[in-house]
This record gives sequence, structure tokens and C-alpha cells, in this order.
Amino acid sequence: MTRSRVKSSGSFFQNLPAEVFHMVLDKLSVLEISVFSMVSKQITGYVVDYINTLAWKNKMIIQSFHHSTCHEQSSTIEHYRELGLLFKRCTLLLPTKDRLKFIFSMFSQVPCFMLEKCSAPDCIGLSSYGAFLQTLIAGWDELECHRVFIFLCDLTNLLQKIESVITGKPGVRWCQELQVRFFCRQVLLDPWPNRLECQFWLVQLLKPWPMVSQAHLLFILYGPLPPEGSTGWQDLVERGVPHSTLWDLARAIIVLFSKLEVKGWTTDSMLAIFEELIVIPQPWHVENVARLLVLCGNNLCYTILASKALNGRVLELSRLIIFIILVCEKDGYHMSWAVKLVQQICKVFSTAPERFCFIQHLESMFSEVTREFFEFSVAGNRLEDRETFQTLCILLDSSARFHTKFLYMFLK
Repeated sequence: MTRSRVKSSGSFFQNLPAEVFHMVLDKLSVLEISVFSMVSKQITGYVVDYINTLAWKNKMIIQSFHHSTCHEQSSTIEHYRELGLLFKRCTLLLPTKDRLKFIFSMFSQVPCFMLEKCSAPDCIGLSSYGAFLQTLIAGWDELECHRVFIFLCDLTNLLQKIESVITGKPGVRWCQELQVRFFCRQVLLDPWPNRLECQFWLVQLLKPWPMVSQAHLLFILYGPLPPEGSTGWQDLVERGVPHSTLWDLARAIIVLFSKLEVKGWTTDSMLAIFEELIVIPQPWHVENVARLLVLCGNNLCYTILASKALNGRVLELSRLIIFIILVCEKDGYHMSWAVKLVQQICKVFSTAPERFCFIQHLESMFSEVTREFFEFSVAGNRLEDRETFQTLCILLDSSARFHTKFLYMFLK
């Protein structure tokens, strides 16, 4: 067909029967259809009509998410990523609100995409949903992304479900806590590889709530998850846990406060959330607080310890530093890091007597904590007592290593 004939007779595809046009599109992949939809406004309309048919929905909106092999799981997630690109391109000319209505009318009734509808442990429905959403809105500005968040909250009653778990006693509604955790992590948070984009969604989830509830929700989203499935509230209170248990929580704190000035968060916000976090559901074992601080990195760790120094909480500060030294020895960190941290804290105190008092409290705390471990270890002969004795030995080793480095720095 020549160009003149196209101009005189309208679009070539306009003259095709819809059934024939759909047969042509049936031969194309999802990615090919997405590219084709950008040819013209008219073609976009044809493609939208095509993907709105029941036959296409039944064929392309896969609802089988309980796969046994990694290859099948990856294939399904990639398919939804391609669907995200298709819907991104074919709804390009619509206002954001209309785009969202059209797109989510297609997916809102998929059971595995909904809160409380699927409890299968191997389900990848939410991960597929997250891949779809991330591809769909990649590159959108923050105002549009905020509209997406509001739309999703209205669609899923997410904020009401969050409120029901953060206003209750930690761990009582563990099933609902897990549902909120998996939906938020797999749909809104984990799909974003970029720290700033993840920060945006985390801030959206946290900012509607008061500080204590923000800390509660942060723990639900990123706290330890024992093998039996419930959130590990009590473990952090009763005993020291491995660093791998706290890594997700530390990473979330780092992400949340990586750009304070951009999001309107302040150092006081960070300190308040941290202080609330380490007393949920009760004050944590000091070793876990120390381990979390070490995992959060030098800047956050120093900021929190310096705040305690400035507020006169020297005993609490000294005890926490002793456990940071213990964690460095246990987890294989360089002791020079702990020494430099203590040097930095010393500079917070403005006078020589204050600095001497701090060092004096630190040395006294070494003795006090050592005595506590010794008394506990000789009180019985259970497995816990043997573990305590091992910790006592590590503490003595860490004390020797710390003071060797400390004195060496002064001698230099």
C-alpha cells in the first residue's frame, strides 16, 4: 500500500477486522506488543482494546505462582516485568489516575496479589506483583509515585491493616504482622535496587504514624524472622543473636537515614526511632543493641553514642561500648575501629576532667561486665552457662586486644 493510499483511506489497521488484528497481535510477544503500542496514538488505542479482552487476560495474566523450580519462578517474575513495560507504554497518554484505574482493574482480583488471600510458603505472587509495579513506575517523579502509594493503600486497605498490627501488643497478631511484612517488602520495598527509591517507599509507609509506631512497623518489616515463621520479638530481649539476624534491620536504618535533608528527617528523628526500636517489646539484650550499631556503620553508631554522651548518660554509654568491643571480637571486626570510636567519643566531652571521668567509667564497666559474666557462668552447669563462660573468655580477649590498640595509639 502506498503512502497516498494510506492517507486517503485511513490507517491500514483501521481497515482490518478486529478479529484479524487480534490474530496478528497473538503472534507477537509481550515486549513486541509494548513496542508496537508506541507507533501512534491510534495503534495505542487498538492495543489497549486488545489487552482488555477476556481472551488476552486469561492467556497473559498468569495466576499460577506456586512453582517448584527456580527456573519457573524466574520465568513468571520476568513475564510480569514485561507486562509492566507493556502497560507503562500503552497507557502513556493517560493521566496518572486513569492509568492506575485501568491497570489495576486487571490485576486487583488476582488472589496471590492480595493481602490475606494466599498463605502458601512458596508463593511468588507478591514478588511478581512487585516486579510488575517497579517496571511500571520506574522513572516516575515522586508526586506520581505518591499517587501510586495512595491508590494502592485505598485498593488494599493497607494503612488500616498496618494500624491494626502496630497498635497491638508485639507478636500477638503474628499472622497479620507477616502478611504486612511480605506485602510491603515484596511489592513496595525489595524490588528497588536503588537506595533512594527504596527510601522513598519506606518513608511513605512510616510517616503517617507516631514515632513509637514507626519503630514498631520498622521491626515488623525488617526484624528477625525465626524458622517457625513468627516475628522474632522475644529473641532480641533474651539472648544475643547472630549478626545475620540483624542485618536486614541495620540495612533498613541505613537506607532510611541515608539522605536526611532530602526527606525532611532529622538526626533527632533517627535517634528517637532507634531508642524506641531497642525497647520493643522490652529492652533488648545489650549485645544485640551493640551488634545493631556496629552493623549500621561508623556514622550512625557515632551519632547515637555521641548523643548519649551529650545527654550525660555515661554509664549507659560505657556499657554499650564494652559490648561493642565484645561484638568486634566475636564477629571478627578490627579492634582499631572500636578504639577510634572511643577516641571520637572522647572529643565530645569539652574538658579534660570529663574525658578522664568517661575513661574511668569505661574501665570500671569492663570490670563490672566481666564480673557479671563470671557470676552467671559459675551459677550452674547448663548449656547456657557454658556459652556464658565462652563469652567471658572472649570478653577478656577483647579487653586485652582493645587496650593494646588503645595504648599503642597513645604511644604513637
